[in-house]
Formats: sequence, C-alpha cells, structure tokens
Amino acid sequence: MCRLKIKGMACTSCSESVERALRMVDGVKKAVVGLALGEAKVHFDPNVTNTDRIIEAVEEDAGFGADLISYGNDLNKVYLQLGGISSPVDFTIIQDSLQSLDGVNHVEIDVDEHKVTIGYEPDIIGPRSIIQHIQKAGTGPNTYQATLFTPPRGGETERQHEILMYRNQFLWSCLFSVPVFVFSMVLPMLPPYGNWLDYKVINMLDVGMLLRWILCTPVQFIIGKRFYAGSYHALRRKSANMDVLVALGTNAAYFYSIYTMIKALTSDSFEGQDFFETSSMLISFILLGKYLEVLAKGKTSDALAKLTELAPDVACLLTLDAEGNVISETEIDTKLIEKNDILKIVPGSKIPVDGIVTDGESYVNESMITGEALPVTKKLGDKVIGGTVNENGYIRIKATHVGSETALSQIVELVEAAQLAKAPVQKLADQISKFFVPTVVLVSFATWLGWFIPGQAGLYPRVWIPTAMDAFEFALQFAISVLVVACPCALGLATPTAVMVATGKGASLGVLIKGGNALENAHKVKTVVFDKTGTLTVGKPAVVSAVLFSDVSMEDFCDMTIAAETNSEHPIAKAVVEHAKMFRQNNGSHNDLFTEVKDFKVHPGAGVSGKIGERAILVGNKRLMHLSSVPLGIEVDKYVSENESLARTCVLVAIEGRAAGAFAVTDPVKPGAALVISHLRSMGISSVMVTGDNLSTATAIANQVGIDKVFAETDPLGKADKIKELQLQGTSVAMVGDGINDSPALVAADVGMAIGAGTDVAIEAADIVLMKSNLEDVVTAIDLSRKTMSRIRTNYVWALGYNVLGMPIAAGVLYPFTGIRLPPWLAGACMAASSISVVCSSLLLQYYKKPLHAYRESR
Repeated sequence: MCRLKIKGMACTSCSESVERALRMVDGVKKAVVGLALGEAKVHFDPNVTNTDRIIEAVEEDAGFGADLISYGNDLNKVYLQLGGISSPVDFTIIQDSLQSLDGVNHVEIDVDEHKVTIGYEPDIIGPRSIIQHIQKAGTGPNTYQATLFTPPRGGETERQHEILMYRNQFLWSCLFSVPVFVFSMVLPMLPPYGNWLDYKVINMLDVGMLLRWILCTPVQFIIGKRFYAGSYHALRRKSANMDVLVALGTNAAYFYSIYTMIKALTSDSFEGQDFFETSSMLISFILLGKYLEVLAKGKTSDALAKLTELAPDVACLLTLDAEGNVISETEIDTKLIEKNDILKIVPGSKIPVDGIVTDGESYVNESMITGEALPVTKKLGDKVIGGTVNENGYIRIKATHVGSETALSQIVELVEAAQLAKAPVQKLADQISKFFVPTVVLVSFATWLGWFIPGQAGLYPRVWIPTAMDAFEFALQFAISVLVVACPCALGLATPTAVMVATGKGASLGVLIKGGNALENAHKVKTVVFDKTGTLTVGKPAVVSAVLFSDVSMEDFCDMTIAAETNSEHPIAKAVVEHAKMFRQNNGSHNDLFTEVKDFKVHPGAGVSGKIGERAILVGNKRLMHLSSVPLGIEVDKYVSENESLARTCVLVAIEGRAAGAFAVTDPVKPGAALVISHLRSMGISSVMVTGDNLSTATAIANQVGIDKVFAETDPLGKADKIKELQLQGTSVAMVGDGINDSPALVAADVGMAIGAGTDVAIEAADIVLMKSNLEDVVTAIDLSRKTMSRIRTNYVWALGYNVLGMPIAAGVLYPFTGIRLPPWLAGACMAASSISVVCSSLLLQYYKKPLHAYRESR
C-alpha cells in the first residue's frame, strides 16, 4: 500500500481521472482518490508493479503531479543515518546483515545520502535491536554507526508548497494584471492623466493597447500555463474540467484582442476594443480563489494533524535488575521504544505508547483520545493509552503496543481512511461532473449566438451595446462570462470537505466514524438497538447473594463454579468467579489452584458446561437448564422470580443433573442512560433492547431507562435476526454493542456502533467506534451525522444554486431590464468565491458541540 500526494486536481472529474488511471495499472488492486485531501491511497501487488510505475500512471496517463507520501506501514519502519561507510561494499554488508534478521521485512538503502529505511515486525524485533545489529556488523577496523533521523512529513510539506505556489503565482499575476486593469479601466476615466494612452504608435495601434498586450501575455502563457496543461490532459483522456472552461474563456478574450490589435496595426481607420484586461484579471482572480481554497482546505484536516502530534518525542527508559530495582534511566526517542520496555512517566508528561501500569498510581487525562473530560485513575495493572497526559502521580508502565499497534496510530489510520472514502451522496456530484463542462460550453456558444445574431439583425436597440464595441464583441463578453462563471469545483468539494471536517471533529470528541458511508447511513437511523450488559448497564456486574438448593457444601459449590467459569469471558461469569474466590479467601482458603474442567463448552446466550473430575456441571440461565433437562423446583423458581423482579440476573449451577445453587448478579444502569433514551425519542428515534438475559431482568432494566420494546434470552445470531426483522419493517437500524459478542448484530445493522472500545479501535464489525463507555456518544454520532448531511445539502444547494443563478445572469438575462451585466473578470471572481464559500461552510462543522452538553448548558 502507498499514499500519494496528487497535485493539480480541481474537481471531481479530475479525481475520477486519477482513479481510472491508477486502476488500469497492472497489479493495482484498489485505488481511492480524495479530492479535498488531495491524496490517493493505492493497494497493489509489489510483485507485479511498484510505486514508480504508479506515479508514472498519474503523471503520464492522468496528467497530474504526484509525490510519494508513504509506502507500506510507515509506523513500523525505522529511518537511520549510517556512519563509518568507506566503500560500496559496506552497504552490501549492512544490507545482507539486516536481511538475515528475524522480523526485518524490508531494507532500502539510499547510497547517496547514507541512509537506510528498515521495515520490521514489532512483535519480533525493535529499532534499538536493529541499531545494535548494524553497529556489530562491522569487522576489524570497520565500525558502523547508525543514528535515528526523522524524514519530513510528505503531506504537510506538499500542502505548504502548494499554498506557496498559488500565493506566488497570484502575486506575480497581480504584478502584471493590476497595471493592465488600471490602463484599461481607470486611467481612461481620469483625463488628462490617461490621455497619453491614446497616442498612436502605428496606424490605429495606440500606446495603451500595446502596453496591455505586453503585460497580459506573460499572465496568459507563463502564469496561466497550468490551465493549458490541465486542459490538454483532460481532453486527451476525453473528459473536461474547470481548466478547459478557464482556457476557453481566457483564450477567447486574448486571441480576439490579438485580432483587434492586428486590425489596428494594419488599418488607419479601424476602431475596436481589446479585452486583454479580461484575460489577465480572470486568471488573477482564479489564482486568488485557488490560494484561499487550499488555505481553507488545509484547515479541514486540522483535527487529524492534532492527533498525529499527541505522542511525545522522547521517553524515559528504565533498566531493571532481577529484583525490579532501577539500574539506569535513559532518555530515548519515542520511535525507539520496543515491546515490554519499562518506561518512567513523571507528573505532567505524556505517555508515549500503550501499556500497563507496573508501579505507582496516578490520574491520567484521556480527553484527547476518548473525549472523557475527567481524569481517570490508573493503578497497578490498569491500561494506559499513548498520547494521554499523566496528571499528578509517578507511574511506571510496560509497553504493550508500539508503532502501528497503538490506539493513537489506529485512530489516525481510521480517520485518514474515513477522509479518503467517498460518501454515497458524492455520486450526485460525480454524475453532474460528467456532463457539466460540455453543457456549459454549449450554453456559452448559444449565448454568443443569442446576442450576436439579433445584434447584427438590429432586433435590440443599438444603445444596449457599449461605445467602441460592436455586436460581435458585445456577444463575446457574455459568452466568456458564461464560460468562467460556471464552477464544477464547488460541486466537487461539497461532500468531501464536510466529511473531512466531521470525521476529524468526531475523532476529537471520541467518536470514530469509518468513512462517508457510515456518516451518511447514521443520519437515516430511526431505531437504535441496545445490548444490555456493558452498554445500558455499567458492565461490571457484582454478586449480591448466593444460595444452595442441595446438600453440596458452599466451599465445594464455589470451587466447582470457579473451575467451570474461569474460561468464560462474559462479565457476569467474571463477577461470579470473583465472588466465589472472595468467599473462599474469607473462609481461610488461599488455594489458587482449581481442578481443570474437561469437555468445556460454551452455549451462546445460555451459559457453559463441562466435567470436573467425574461430575458434570452446568452454569448458566434457566434456558440452559431447560435445554439440559435439569428439573427446577418451586424453591428455585421463587428465588429466580424474586431476583428478576429486582433487575437481577440469576446464574444457576447444576451438578450431576440437579440444581445445586444460584448466584444473584446485578449490573447497575449507567448514569444518564435514561436521558439518552429520552433524547433519542425527542429526535424521532425509537429504542429497542436485545439481550441474552432473561425477560424479567431485561424488562426491569428497560423500565428504568425508558425502553418499551425488549427482546430477551437471545443468542448472538438471534440478535442479528432481530435486527433483520426490524429492517424488513422499513426502518434504518443502528446496533450499539461491545463490538465482540455483538459482532453479528453490528454487521447486520445499517450502522454498527462499538461502545466502550477503549484501546480496541480496530473492530472490523463496527461502522462507528465510540471510544469511551458513555451512551451520550450514541446521540453525538447520530446528531453529528445529521448536522454533516445537512451541511452537505447546504453546500449542494449553494453550489448548484450558484450555477443555476450565476449562468443566466452571466448570459445577460437581466441586461435588457436592468442594464446589469457580469463582466468576464467579475464572473471569474464569482467562480473563485463559490469554491471558497463551500469550503468555509464545511469548516463551520468545527464548532459542533455535543447535543447533550448543549442541553445541560441551556438548563
């Protein structure tokens, strides 16, 4: 996989051309081009093609500039500057030595710069080990050195270069265009200051016309050559874009002016007006528009840039002895951290990578990753996230995820992918762009005919035509205005800029939206299906009572339950095991070794079964007992019904086919759950609960939060079936679950939301990942989606409305009634303003606030 910076794209026609050119390259599996981002992401087979061929396809076949931003996974690469090199043989020694290392999968040496790029597997080897290996590769007097260097960030460098390029082109253009404008529009109206412009040079060729030609020509052919190049490549691939319109409009004005100048040069009586100021001012305004546009587009990815800058540059590495005492402290570059390194985190410093706390206790500010405003307590064994800030305590952590595996890296990757992905609503702009330019050219020609023929035939008053113009020139002005006022760029930017800002803003709020498709689907949601455990409830169940229904001792009962439930990952199972172990400890037993369960089997949505020694054991709900034909007496039924009425889950234990006892487990409802359900209802969204728990407990929880519809005792596949049933009723469904047990339902839903994912951001099943276990983010995700789609519609209304209104005005429909017409240079300014206005409209999404936060502030 590689990422490319594409230079010169102006509208969706351009991005589609690049995509087509890339997909035609042998070995390319997938290519996605983002217009607003100005980038392409290409997946290819390295055995068939390479990055040079891919860049060549963009430059030669599509006609756009392309620079390589990254190749492969840059986060699992180390960039080293080599020292001690005395001959080409040294490079061969180092390359062979590195390629022999386990875990090294890519070695690329730059002989001229004495630099090496190494791709590696972080689970097998790390950058410090690679550096040490290079140093040891030298023999005898030859000793090699390797130091870390940071390559420039391609995307940011290219963006700054593009901004400077447009700024410089605009300033150079103004240097020539402003005098042309003054000589043609200002000085002639200020006699006697402009009289010298009327001095004849040869025949009717005056000084003013000669100066305007001299000043306009560099603007037309040197500064404006990008429009010629763009037009050539567009027409060569049998398409048309904005460059074609600009080239047609400016060439019409320029070459007609050349015709006028030649006539004046060769005649002693010819009187005609040139339009050199139209050509030069038009190019100047368009370059100003592009300059302001790239400035604004740069701000759409501000959120992503802030995310990439969260990780600190350096970290404090500790070396410990066998007893865990600190031997040494070393400050190292964050890129040199390896798995299982012990790092020292002092108060106020950033945590460099994901890890677990091995010593100390502190509060950590995770707001920049999860959006959680309050600092989170971290103690021994707790996970920490790279890029977060240690507030007030000293802690040591052991690195568990480095490079591309960290939560921060995966968040950045998700947001980048989302900003490149096209939303379905973008198809409207893609369809329009296919016939937009040809239609504009036809309308422009029709406009010229519509004014020229009646003018020649005298069908409208001669006084309508300005002094020193004839019908041809008058009609030509309208035709050029139509050509340059039409703007396909605004249409192309309407969707991707809004998606970029929204996904970046969502990420800063702890809501990761995986692309435009998820963003668009979320705004259609009319029903939200909630899992119960860990979603509506806290997800940390606790046992509130335990009873026996047989003559089995409580110690034996607890031991067998621990053995059976230890292998289960379900939160309720963990609560039961914790309670049983605590009971054993309180009764004087400190034995952590329990009999291993045999024939262990998980019954989804019901419980587990197995054999401990010679005795068969079942641990689960009533459904499991019924499926296994275990008789439940009146005493058991009474205990179950009493606890279920209190929203407690009963875990029944059967030994050798008889009910031996039960645990009553409660999982408190999350604070604010009822407010979220109420707010969803006010948004016109109904809520449904689907759970594997029993009906009584599920109903009790549903009543607490305000949910009317409940599906209980449902296994994971059954949840997916329930979602499909709701979809068949014609409603768009979102599923909110933990992203693991609920993965079938998350996939089946129109929008899958994995809640409380924490560091597990790479959940493939979910469309939207909510970084913290806060139900408010469900409302935030849907509301942000609605606001974004509303903004996209506003952008489309503006972009389409601008063209629908602008083209008739440019064509002169108001001129007979009001005398108002749009000169070509002013039409060009309007065209530039339309693109800027769409980008600025999308940027307003940066001021989005969570609806429930705004609701609380208003109260």
